[in-house]
Amino acid sequence: MQWSDRIGRRLKPRDLHVFLAVAEKGNMAKAAEQLAISRPVVSKTIAELEHTLGVRLLDRTPKGVEPTLYGRALLKRSLAVFDELRQSVSDIEFLANPSAGELRVGFAEVPAAGLVPAAIDRLTRRYPRMRVRTEQGGIGTLLDFLRDRRCEVVVARLLSPEPDMNFEPVHYDQLFVVVGPRSKWAHQRRIGLADLAEEPWIQSPPEMEPGSPTLAAFRAAGLESPRVVVLSASLNLRYGLLATGRFLTMIPDSALHYGPRRAPIRILPIKLPRWHVPTCVVTLKGRTLSPMAQLFIDSLHELTKPLAKTERRGSRRAGRPD
Repeated sequence: MQWSDRIGRRLKPRDLHVFLAVAEKGNMAKAAEQLAISRPVVSKTIAELEHTLGVRLLDRTPKGVEPTLYGRALLKRSLAVFDELRQSVSDIEFLANPSAGELRVGFAEVPAAGLVPAAIDRLTRRYPRMRVRTEQGGIGTLLDFLRDRRCEVVVARLLSPEPDMNFEPVHYDQLFVVVGPRSKWAHQRRIGLADLAEEPWIQSPPEMEPGSPTLAAFRAAGLESPRVVVLSASLNLRYGLLATGRFLTMIPDSALHYGPRRAPIRILPIKLPRWHVPTCVVTLKGRTLSPMAQLFIDSLHELTKPLAKTERRGSRRAGRPD
């Protein structure tokens, strides 16, 4: 297949745009409605695209259409093409007016509670015309968002590397054992993990995996693990249950330092090891970052500098260390 003869002069961005719409909607009529063109125009465009490439791109089914093996290959590369075009427009806009630009960022629960909003706040103060689009989810979902170009940058703790991703460590979280002010442990000065092992705990799934600071600390004290009653990654749920005075949990320093004011909590005087798995900035290999994405990453690094130096003791009220 000769690019210059069969593809370069015949394949148009508009054709790819129509194909993307059909693949997304799974239906030519719905794609036509979205694009504000007639269904025959959509059908003709797809047919000409298949003729140009010499392969069938869509299988017709009773429920609509779905990409073939060739269609999926074109879909993947077409997403990249339009993402690069969109990014080039954003870059030009930023160069013409440095206060403008778009940031598309994804994040997990813990970064969403501290570092990410702090970085966004810093950038939007400096660049008041910038726009921010966010996605939140588990690490698998976030990596798919990167591959699908829904995000340009992801902030999350990654337990295993992915061959198509770049990983840039930002911070090794320090966990703190915390309780609500109504807890019987809130004003105790001498407490060990052995005293707390049989209390009801709230932990996130990663905190109970082998090698986590939670299990390392408990096993260093000759204990198996805490008695986990609630297994959840939700910080909102943790704060809600801490307010009852019954539960204990662990919260990372980044969420304590930069997070919003919530219900009062107390940090217990118990030393835990830092996470050996860092919170990372994750980007897609081979993808040039926009100026705004790079500024966001730089802001994250600046925000984590004080966290690496500071050790917190004592209690914490309404979202800030005492």
